[in-house]
Amino acid sequence: MPPRVRFAPSPTGYLHIGGARTALFNWLYARRHGGTFILRIEDTDTERSSGDMVSGILEGLRWLGLDWDEGPEVGGPHAPYFQSGRLDRYRAVANRLVEEGHAYFCYCSPERLRRERERAEAAGGAWQYDRTCARLDPARIAELEAAGAPRAIRCRVPDGRVGFTDRVRGRIDVDGSGIEDFVILRSDLHPTYHLSNVVDDVDMAITDVIRGDDHISNTSKHLLLYAALEVEPPAFAHVPLIFGPDRKRLSKRHGATSVMEYARAGYLPDAVVNFLALLGWSPGDDREILPRHDLVAAFDLSGISGGNAVFSPEKLEWMNGQYLAQMPAGDLAARVEPLLRDAGLLPEGGPVDRALLQRLLVLLQPRAKRLPDFVDQAQPFLVDAVEYAPEAVKKHLSSPELAGHVSALRAALAAVEPFEEAPVESALRGVAEARGIKAGALIHAARVALTGRMASPGIFEVIVLIGRARTATRLEQLETYLTTRP
Repeated sequence: MPPRVRFAPSPTGYLHIGGARTALFNWLYARRHGGTFILRIEDTDTERSSGDMVSGILEGLRWLGLDWDEGPEVGGPHAPYFQSGRLDRYRAVANRLVEEGHAYFCYCSPERLRRERERAEAAGGAWQYDRTCARLDPARIAELEAAGAPRAIRCRVPDGRVGFTDRVRGRIDVDGSGIEDFVILRSDLHPTYHLSNVVDDVDMAITDVIRGDDHISNTSKHLLLYAALEVEPPAFAHVPLIFGPDRKRLSKRHGATSVMEYARAGYLPDAVVNFLALLGWSPGDDREILPRHDLVAAFDLSGISGGNAVFSPEKLEWMNGQYLAQMPAGDLAARVEPLLRDAGLLPEGGPVDRALLQRLLVLLQPRAKRLPDFVDQAQPFLVDAVEYAPEAVKKHLSSPELAGHVSALRAALAAVEPFEEAPVESALRGVAEARGIKAGALIHAARVALTGRMASPGIFEVIVLIGRARTATRLEQLETYLTTRP
């Protein structure tokens, strides 16, 4: 049957990079095999969960283009897709496991459990629950129940080993003696992660669980619950965690962690998706730029490596630049125009020469890494006058004869016909040769005059795009600066 996979975030925070990568792997697997991608919100932690976080998760997934087939705002045959709406189901399953002898009531107080744990740790050993309540006789249980004593429900861990074959890690076996009788329903009648996760995966017919390998230690407990429920478990694939450049687990100290922070920083969703896919997975060749349809066609769990992936901000920025460079001019203008308006470089609500804007953006494309780069680089082309950067003045405007050279260039450009790149270049080089200077000196001076900066796109393209009249005005402004400065 086609696979059914799920992404099950907890809304105790926004969608972070690690969660987004997990969602992406599940989405790619479903799309590759014609399966179903389910979004489930694990919001049983009522104190830390919030509606804002749910909205943030949905917003992040939508921005990435990871559409879900079942889940919030979509519905499906296994609703509700919020665990807070499924509490009665978890309680019923927990009580059933008690009735069948796979679980039991635990009346131990938190204080008693804490004391036992602290005593064991002080003695230098680890502690796991000693099954005190598993040995209570029926009469004592009846007394406690009659008194309304608070109680949790613990899964009874059988003797023997628990194992499974992970599709990334290979065979994993755990000795059951190292697993304590774990709580599945707390005394406040809220399920633990283990119970709610397994019950939902059973009810939603999940065939494949693809999640971070920090969940490997949970899998043995989940397998015990599947066995107690007499249900065939799904296949498991635990993917490597994402580390920062310092080889420590990715966290806020490494910078932006919410997916939407990258959206606000000017990254493209397709570039982020491409980048995330290659964190711990490879298509099996040297390709690095893989559009979404290529990712779907190539994705296979066998391509997931066992080693931890390293998040490189520089690599993400490079990849984003590759996507920006390939974007059609019209699409690029649609994204950049609002940013230019916000920066005051285009009239708010006023007319825009979109053909000229697209020419400008195409000129800037090779140098841009993020969308805000276009705003910064476009600024000299969209203002009436430019300011000269001090470092540009120091390096390129020091010659005492420069004012005369600039004046000659201005005169030569006034006569250029047609005002296109090749004739403009010929005119500039002709002036340099006639005045016995290197063309580079005149090119650098023109760049400072027109942009105020040390670097820009090709100067002849810049001159043509700025236009004959504005070029003449800026060259004249540079002449005035050179002849009047102290």
